[in-house]
Amino acid sequence: MVEEAREQMNVKAQAKKEQIISELKKARSNLLTEVVALSTKQRNTIFLGVWSVKDLLAHLAGWDFTNIDAVRSVLAGKVPAFYKYRDRDWQTYNAMLVGKYKGNSFRELLATVKKSQKELIEFLQPIPSEYFNRDFGVRFRGYKVTIQRLLEADIKDVQIHYQQIVDFFGKAK
Repeated sequence: MVEEAREQMNVKAQAKKEQIISELKKARSNLLTEVVALSTKQRNTIFLGVWSVKDLLAHLAGWDFTNIDAVRSVLAGKVPAFYKYRDRDWQTYNAMLVGKYKGNSFRELLATVKKSQKELIEFLQPIPSEYFNRDFGVRFRGYKVTIQRLLEADIKDVQIHYQQIVDFFGKAK
C-alpha cells in the first residue's frame, strides 16, 4: 500500500515536471513567434519602460542562465544568488542581465535566447521529478524557494512579456 502511494506520487511529480517544461517551451515559442514577425524598427522601439524587444530578449536569456544557477543553489540548500539584487521588479538585476546578454544584432540575440533556453531545458531534464517541488529548506524572507516555483515564475514572466508585446504592437490574436 505504501509502495503504491509512493509510485502514484512519482507519477504525479513526473507529470508536473513535464507540464512545467512544456509550458516553458510554449511560452517562449509564443513570444519568439511574435518578435520574429516584427519589423527591424519595431524590434528597436522602446515599448516597455526603457526596453526594446532586443532588451527583452537579453533579459530572457539572462534569466535562463540565472535559473540554471538558481536550481543548482536550491538543490544545494542555498538561497539563489540573484535574491541579493531584489528590488522593485528586479530592475537592478534585469539591467545587469540586459547589459550582459544584449548582442549587436537581432539575429545573434535570437540565437542566444534560443540557446539559453535549450541549455536550461537540458539542465532540467535529468533532475528527478520529485525534486521539483521538494522543500530543500531554502527561504527568502519567509518565502519557500523551490525549483518548481522558480520555473513557474519564469513562465509567468514570459507570458506577461508576450502579452505586452502583443498589446503594444497591436498584434492581438
